[in-house]
Amino acid sequence: METLRERKKQRTRDALLRAAVELFTTRGYERTTVDEIADAVDVSQRTFFRYFAGKEEAALALQELAAARFVEAVRERPAAEAPMEALRQAVLEGWDTLGEVIEAVVPVELYLRMYRVIESTPVLLAAHLRRNEEIEDTLARVLADREGVDVDADPRPRLAVAVFGGVMRVTERRWGTDGDLSLDAMRGLTIAYLEQVGPALTQNWRSS
Repeated sequence: METLRERKKQRTRDALLRAAVELFTTRGYERTTVDEIADAVDVSQRTFFRYFAGKEEAALALQELAAARFVEAVRERPAAEAPMEALRQAVLEGWDTLGEVIEAVVPVELYLRMYRVIESTPVLLAAHLRRNEEIEDTLARVLADREGVDVDADPRPRLAVAVFGGVMRVTERRWGTDGDLSLDAMRGLTIAYLEQVGPALTQNWRSS
């Protein structure tokens, strides 16, 4: 059972994260300082560093939360599902519950706006892509465990995750440049692009 001290620490972390995201999305990542984030919550800079290694970690914290939820969702998929279907269903059903997970910390609108900040800030985008590689490695191992294969000897788990990850990156980029910044829009694009994977890989693209 969570103690009062643990709940207080979680509230402080959530407050710092909300303040950071609000400042990053209104002032910009580069123009926001750790002192300003701490001041917004009326705590010291030292307190900020108890919860986050720096601005970069705070800026990516919501994406980390979403990624962790997705990995768990893949683990929980029925064992009978094929690997690509497990990934597909995990992400599609994840959009239905992500709002609740994010809303526990910040309004979903802020989470979605933070995507654009990451995409438009080179240092954050580089860190986001590096983290995606780590998540893909974790997902490949989850799939390998599900299917009873050796992830280091059988290339299929990594290939499946690489294809899936590429689709999600294309989806994120398209969504980030469209005008509709909503979970529904992101979910719709995800469905549309995942449905194109088979045809894109196996069919002739030239019109007859």
